[in-house]
Amino acid sequence: MRRTRISRGALALALSAVACGGPGDPAHPVRVTIPKGATLRAAAESLAAHHVVSSPTMFTLYARITGKGRAIQAGIYDVPGGASLGRVLSLVVSGETALQPVTVREGLTMIEVANEVQQQIGLPGVELLTVTRDSALRAELNVPTPTLEGYLYPSTYFVRLDATAPALVRQIVDEFLARWRPEWTHRAEAMGLTRHQIVTLASIIEGEVRYGPDRRFVSSVYHNRMRRGMRLQADPTVIYALGRRRRLWEKDYQTRSPYNTYLIQGLPPGPIGQPSEESIEAALFPEATPFLYFVARADGKHIFSRTLLEHLAAIREIRNNR
Repeated sequence: MRRTRISRGALALALSAVACGGPGDPAHPVRVTIPKGATLRAAAESLAAHHVVSSPTMFTLYARITGKGRAIQAGIYDVPGGASLGRVLSLVVSGETALQPVTVREGLTMIEVANEVQQQIGLPGVELLTVTRDSALRAELNVPTPTLEGYLYPSTYFVRLDATAPALVRQIVDEFLARWRPEWTHRAEAMGLTRHQIVTLASIIEGEVRYGPDRRFVSSVYHNRMRRGMRLQADPTVIYALGRRRRLWEKDYQTRSPYNTYLIQGLPPGPIGQPSEESIEAALFPEATPFLYFVARADGKHIFSRTLLEHLAAIREIRNNR
């Protein structure tokens, strides 16, 4: 009996047709690991073990006749339920591995960010902190302080399950660079301030404000005090100097640190946390006010004052209400 020759393309089409979709719900993907160095057969068996493909032999044959047998990449993949052989193969060839979210919250110090990243995705916080001290990366950002404190842009990021600390920090720093607007640089220069000083001031504003509309008024107080040569006297800088968040006592304000704005003149050498975009804009565009003081109420809103006497009266009012 004479054999009938079938072209590779026709065979691939036939295989794709007979295995157009495995079991499963497309809305509930299956997570599959293709180990590093795995052979095509081992990858096919892993996919079959997770019921992503019905036959490892058919998947192997399909990969070979489509010329992609050696193109499969190691990684962790989320494969949609019911995906066809072609879709599964395209996914494991693409290298588009599964992603997981990691959130950087505004106002956190770099150490707090590292701890939260470790809790969220298991990446050792000490590794992330080491990367933030990388001199080449700091030089690229023109950051004159020993770390990237203040430049870890608050947002939610989607990272590979096998993400490394350098890759994650680079992704976060790239977001900061993408978000920083050229007009902000021009505005800072017009104010006689550097970008680093604006980020530093923004981080202090972030630490002070719980009620968003107060940001620009808090900023105006700090700008007014700097113009007059007054110390900023910002409580968040004292907390940063102490190295931990807690209630401040009178003795804490005498803590010796270049970050304690009760003892130093002007801004500290660098940010005290990660400022939001709103706080950066507030630092750049303060309200025009005569205020030199403010105090927080129990609800997070502030009372602003022009003179020390008004400020002391506001403090007494808040204490009496409490």
